[in-house]
Amino acid sequence: MNQSVHLKGIREGLLLSVGEGPWAEVEQSMLQEIDDQIDFLRGAKLILDVENHDLNASTLGKLRDILSDRELSLWAVLSNSPVTEQTAQMLGLATKIHQAEPEQNSRAYDGFSDGDEALLVKRTLRSGNSIEFPGHITVIGDVNPGAEVVAGGSVVVWGRCRGMVHAGAEGDESAVVCALDLSPTQLRIAEKIAVSPQRREISRPEMAVIRDDQLIAQPWEIQGFNSNDG
Repeated sequence: MNQSVHLKGIREGLLLSVGEGPWAEVEQSMLQEIDDQIDFLRGAKLILDVENHDLNASTLGKLRDILSDRELSLWAVLSNSPVTEQTAQMLGLATKIHQAEPEQNSRAYDGFSDGDEALLVKRTLRSGNSIEFPGHITVIGDVNPGAEVVAGGSVVVWGRCRGMVHAGAEGDESAVVCALDLSPTQLRIAEKIAVSPQRREISRPEMAVIRDDQLIAQPWEIQGFNSNDG
């Protein structure tokens, strides 16, 4: 993921935060990040946090059209700039949302407590990809080394899990991590951290849970699934 672009799921939709720098360069990085994840993002309601960038009606209106062409709905613009805020309001965009304020651009989960919401990611997460969500996350695909998945709830990977996974990120020790091949570089549930296991020649579905104050992996019994099937 481009270091100046940060994407995470929140209650209202997807929050896309951008950093400082010339707007033309920031916009290009943002659109590149969107294009790299378009299968995941298509149809989403987008909240854009532009921090201190001053955007006029022409610039913001053009951006809204560009996002619309990518099947993204620009719903809100968060900004520290009175110019940008006024422009967004003039275009009928929200400038405040309940769950996230402009300063919440870190990896923290400040203000999130609802772990019952879920995010479905239908693609493989490659090195540099980072997905964060306050509820549960299901990935239909692999989580490759160098990719990160951070969830307030549980994480299910319908594929190989070889990146970093943190479930129960706000301290929920009832969260679990399930994968068809559970071989992460780092696995965390709440504050418990598991040592990366040795790779097995034959993979099997496993579920990581906290039991007796220890983070352990156990067989993940999936009805109708046989790990020996080709």
